[in-house]
Amino acid sequence: MTEGTPRKPPRKRTRKSTTRKQATTTPEDVPTEPQEAGTESEGAGSEPADSLHKESDEKAPIKGAVPEGESEPDAGTKPESLTGEAPDVGSGATEAEEDEAQLAAAEPTAEVLEVRKGMFGVQGSGDTSGYGGLTRVVGFPGAAVPPFGGWWDQVYERIGALVPNFSDVITKVVIYRGEITFHVAREHLAELVRYLRDDAQLRFEFCSSVSGVHYPADKDRELHAVYHLQSMTHNRRIRLEVSVPDSDPHIPSVVATYPTADWHERETYDMFGIIFDGHPALTRILMPDDWPGHPQRKDYPLGGVPVEYKGATIPPPDQRRSYS
Repeated sequence: MTEGTPRKPPRKRTRKSTTRKQATTTPEDVPTEPQEAGTESEGAGSEPADSLHKESDEKAPIKGAVPEGESEPDAGTKPESLTGEAPDVGSGATEAEEDEAQLAAAEPTAEVLEVRKGMFGVQGSGDTSGYGGLTRVVGFPGAAVPPFGGWWDQVYERIGALVPNFSDVITKVVIYRGEITFHVAREHLAELVRYLRDDAQLRFEFCSSVSGVHYPADKDRELHAVYHLQSMTHNRRIRLEVSVPDSDPHIPSVVATYPTADWHERETYDMFGIIFDGHPALTRILMPDDWPGHPQRKDYPLGGVPVEYKGATIPPPDQRRSYS
């Protein structure tokens, strides 16, 4: 080859480039036939992973598909549950919005007990804790009127069919934040919980908690005992609430019906001073037996903090001076 003659590109390199391009485009251009069920893929001996996952997902049971397994009365409005055919909904609204609107329309005005200022109820000298400007309304949700919706009506009507003088037993029904509370007269509590536990349509067989609340402004109903009941048979939860005056803090014990309430009633007695008549051993469970008072009541002294020098103490918040 003489000087100045242009070199020709090697043919071999060109063939390799063409071969690589063809190999890259061949899978996209050539269609593949889908495999039928039961046939084995080449070299694998099983169906692709995506097909197996899709088939198993379609056959998997869906939680909440059985209506009896739903724990909320508006479970039929949830898209993930299969409790029946979805109701017709107008344009521009969803099922959840309709249910929320119905509950909001049926919810009455709350009962206001007091307007509390400050964090610790300081009066006169002011609050030096920094919460002096805090204002909070203390009140109860108003009573609900049937129909309530879903299984709430079933429980309400069943109690009415079982308990004589129903209006004297259930004094008020409150629906608040998606939960139902039955306010019960204390003299009928022991009879009512036996119906709630033993009746096949109710079957609230588990008492998960007994707690106390102190409302000093709720005249003649200062102390409240709250019972949380669960039906594991029907997957439902309700709440019972009993109110008693501070001057007569006696409520019948439910330990004979719900043995788990033994320690819960002892704690409520220890912290709030509610006396559960008929309890097998009503003694303190947290504080020493000779402890004065009941620490979770609103009128219990907050207490100060001792300082390790010069015999000084830091007074409780409700006794501090105001420097503002």
